[in-house]
Amino acid sequence: MVMVNDQGDKKVHSVGIILDGNRRWAKANGFPSLEGHRRGYEKLKDLGDWAEEAGVEYVTVYAFSTENWNRAKEEVSYLMDLFRILLKKDLPEFHKRGKRLRFIGDLSRLAPDLQEGIKKAEELTAKNTRGTLCACVSYGGRGEIVNATRKMIEKGMKPEEITEESFAKFLYASDIPDPELIIRTGGEMRLSNFLTWQSIYSEFFFPKKFWPEFEKEDFFAILEEFKTRKINHGK
Repeated sequence: MVMVNDQGDKKVHSVGIILDGNRRWAKANGFPSLEGHRRGYEKLKDLGDWAEEAGVEYVTVYAFSTENWNRAKEEVSYLMDLFRILLKKDLPEFHKRGKRLRFIGDLSRLAPDLQEGIKKAEELTAKNTRGTLCACVSYGGRGEIVNATRKMIEKGMKPEEITEESFAKFLYASDIPDPELIIRTGGEMRLSNFLTWQSIYSEFFFPKKFWPEFEKEDFFAILEEFKTRKINHGK
């Protein structure tokens, strides 16, 4: 929900970001594609600080989709190792900065050590209050909806008990507000199965910059542009 203060400025609480263009950035700059992913991960570590400075409480990033499992084995393995770096080497720094970490998706497809690392990271940072960084890993929006439907059936819910509000409670992270805006870097203009349920009233921004070259100034410029957009929610 978009909040409006007494001055009429729209307050952004929740942002979704599709971290696109790592491989294209690497190719354009003469690097191996895996170096693009590494640079993209380094940029991600700054994102939480940008959001805190802007007053954005929740940032949900598309880190690894269900479709990404179909990429080359070497690339998938490298991306999984980047997650291991986050969960082992860089986790203390995120915790020190007061960031709460969440991971959503079909996590059962991840290696056992990654599943255990995610559990520990969420437990360690659960009470942190300087913003939530939610990583979509092995995630697909349609899959999330199917998973929620299965859980409702397993619970034995009656048809008359199923509403939009009750359904939303069975999503991966029902405590995270729907994003007021979604950014996809790299110039592509589609959601690619990202936050299918949650994005119905999101405003979309498609900057041409690849994710590794996206800067704080770009993030803040999008937040300012968002304030100029008229949002009626069907009224």
